[in-house]
Amino acid sequence: MLDQRVTLSPISPTPVQPMDRLGAALGLAPERLWVKRDDLTGLAGGGNKVRKLEFLCADALAQGCDTLVTGGGEQSNHARLTAAAAARLGLACTIVLASDPVDPPTGNVVLDHLLGPDIVWAGAIDYYPLEEAMRAEADRLAATGRRPYLIPVGGASTIGELGYVAAALELREQIADIGLVVTADGSGGTHAGLVAGLGSHDLVLGVDAGTRPDLDHVVPRKAIQAAALAGLPEPTGTCGVDHDRFGDGYGAPTASCREALDLAARLEGLLLDPVYTGKALAGLIAAVREDRVPDGTLVFLHSGGLPALFEPKYATWAAERP
Repeated sequence: MLDQRVTLSPISPTPVQPMDRLGAALGLAPERLWVKRDDLTGLAGGGNKVRKLEFLCADALAQGCDTLVTGGGEQSNHARLTAAAAARLGLACTIVLASDPVDPPTGNVVLDHLLGPDIVWAGAIDYYPLEEAMRAEADRLAATGRRPYLIPVGGASTIGELGYVAAALELREQIADIGLVVTADGSGGTHAGLVAGLGSHDLVLGVDAGTRPDLDHVVPRKAIQAAALAGLPEPTGTCGVDHDRFGDGYGAPTASCREALDLAARLEGLLLDPVYTGKALAGLIAAVREDRVPDGTLVFLHSGGLPALFEPKYATWAAERP
């Protein structure tokens, strides 16, 4: 099953790099802290969703579908990359965004317009109403004779999660003594795939970005399903999710996120985003400072998301030096 994908990323495997200057600032020994550069996956600005889309698009093509349908927040990286994958493969695409229309477009929305999907503005709705709006759009397209392929928010289906099962196996070949992988948790699919591929919940910490309200229940279920589809044993251990980093809600700026962005940029030349990766690194920093990390190598998964920095509220926030 792990071979049933299309190639959307020219960079494979994505590199791992030591972050010794940041590690030293946190009191870690040299080569203890590394970053997995899944922001460099190469399609339309890169990001972790490319891995999932390689499997999802292969399934869509196998079913004879002609239109990809998905959705996300206004600044959705997943929506951008789904539109790019559709363009690459000659498919139509509809993205449903949980926002009112924005004028002028900023950040990811600029790239959405360039990539050319049909954009449906669904208003300020939450996770599960958004998925209902996406299903309604797929049903509408089917009624007109199209053959839509519905992709959940974040690509968080069992087929999509195979992308991070494969990434976990890739990471095992790059780093032998993984102690903990830290990732942002939006829909939970990346987290679940990593757990399935590594074989244990104890090796992965997800940092809740405020997207999905039921990660503690969803991630273990999805990890079991992804492992079964990949032909791997059921994961062991206890699901780990840090729910203390998203502040007032999804996309809300926080002081700990700003500190993480500054440390990554000024010590490692590494640019993070304020919605996902900044908060994920803030979770890793807190775990190190509070002595909640196991022995072994710590790996920060950089899942992309840079375009969000160019949304006005974040641009102004970034320009204000603490």
